[in-house]
Amino acid sequence: MALSKLTFLTHLKTLTTPRYHRHPPPFITLRFLSFATPEEAAADRRRRKRRLRIEPPLSSLHRSQQPQQQLPPKPIQNPNAPKLPETLAAVCRPTIFTVNAVMTAQLRQSKYSDLLSLHRFITQAGVAPNVITYNLLFQTYLDCKKPDTALEHYKQFINDAPFNPSPTTYRILIKGLVDNGKLEKAMELKEEMLAKGIVADPVVYSYLMMGCVRNDDSDGVFRLYEELKEKLGMEEEAMSCYNEAVGENSSVKMSAVAYNNVLDALCKNGKFDEALKLFDRMIGEHNPPKRLAVNLGSFNVMADGYCAEGRFEEAIEVFRKMGEYRCSPDTLSFNNLIDQLCKNGMLGEAEKLYGEMGEKGVNPDEYTYGVLMDTCFKEDRVDDGAAYFRKMIETGLRPNLAVYNRLVDQLVKVGNIDEAKSFFDIMVKKLKMDDASYKSIMRAGELGKEGREEDLVKLMEEKERQKAEAKAKEAEAAEAAKKSASAAISSLIPSKLFGKKEGGAENPENANAVEASSADSIGETEAGKEENVEEATAIEAALANSEDQL
Repeated sequence: MALSKLTFLTHLKTLTTPRYHRHPPPFITLRFLSFATPEEAAADRRRRKRRLRIEPPLSSLHRSQQPQQQLPPKPIQNPNAPKLPETLAAVCRPTIFTVNAVMTAQLRQSKYSDLLSLHRFITQAGVAPNVITYNLLFQTYLDCKKPDTALEHYKQFINDAPFNPSPTTYRILIKGLVDNGKLEKAMELKEEMLAKGIVADPVVYSYLMMGCVRNDDSDGVFRLYEELKEKLGMEEEAMSCYNEAVGENSSVKMSAVAYNNVLDALCKNGKFDEALKLFDRMIGEHNPPKRLAVNLGSFNVMADGYCAEGRFEEAIEVFRKMGEYRCSPDTLSFNNLIDQLCKNGMLGEAEKLYGEMGEKGVNPDEYTYGVLMDTCFKEDRVDDGAAYFRKMIETGLRPNLAVYNRLVDQLVKVGNIDEAKSFFDIMVKKLKMDDASYKSIMRAGELGKEGREEDLVKLMEEKERQKAEAKAKEAEAAEAAKKSASAAISSLIPSKLFGKKEGGAENPENANAVEASSADSIGETEAGKEENVEEATAIEAALANSEDQL
């Protein structure tokens, strides 16, 4: 079926007529050109419209869900046309990111008043701050030495802000609190940080360690070290924080006392190598009179540390070097090292140190002589031990009765009755002798005159044995009484706590039973003690009888 010329020209005229559409005009379909008359084409259009009303396209469904607000079509703009500047209203609407940038610049230039004024402005303007804004505010108050104000704003932030603090927030607050001398508050924030599930990074621990160092709290340094190492599993980070706070790269200049506390803590926590490094650093910083980084306590701690490691020769060496750093040992220092040497079988080296005391103008005391005397007795050098006791008396010192008794017992054991008697004659005027001391020395003198040294030795051995047995029996009796009291109380505690009846008795009676049992147990304990005293007295009486028989 051919298309008429008039229809074709009319359609072309329609297509060439300019129309404004938001979308390009639809293309000409071949089916439209196949209609014979315009009436057929119009009928086909009506059929398609009816079908669209019954089954609308998906695009129309989406448009129906949107608000039915028709916006006027935007005019097509020429991309080459010059752009107009924004209006003044647009410029006066700052974002929080712009505000934070300005506040950061003000903080770097220490313009704290301008920063706070800008913060008040954005608060009044209704610009919502973010966590960076709060961090800048905290830093400002901390730099201005107002930690309490910073903490007040932090509390307000926790209560009102719709977001949580960041790790940077805690870094800023903890460092600022430490710098302002509020270490306890900084520690509390660290615990709060962990409670919120934020892992306290090594930077936070480094700040806290520095605070402990400034407060001479060496134990606090190692508590933080162990917490970071053991609980959080950061061993390398823990050592790095320690070195930053205390090591060579530390910016904190501590006093000699603070250094000594750290030295002592290192030695006691099995880190002697670190103690050696710190001691070398202290020696390097020591520049009297301007800088005093070591003192007598430093050398005492290092001597103890060497002894704990079994390096006694080095302990003596470092002890003798203290004079090079204008430090003079005292009696306590000598006694400490002499005691360490004597306990480890180095009596010869201890006696050399004792000889150096006079050279350095240090006077030995009763403890010095007592340690040397007892060590001589242990090595069967009774005469040398007696010589140290005599030297103690000659220098005007007054030993106590226990030291005297140990001397007499040793002299009697080796049969040196005359010397024991001579010491008794000297000390009887200076010490308040008890009955046992009187009887012992008198009986020893009688046996010595009769030539019965062997019986005397046996007597002394029997005396020591009976004393040991009496102590053992006393300890056993006390332990048995304690167990009996515990068993009696524990058997009646459930009926008292839970209100149960036992043997037809009500709770008050059970309570009375508990009290009675406790009283009986206590009475048994006291009776046991009295028994032990009586038994000890009986042993002494038996000992006196055996002496009379001899």
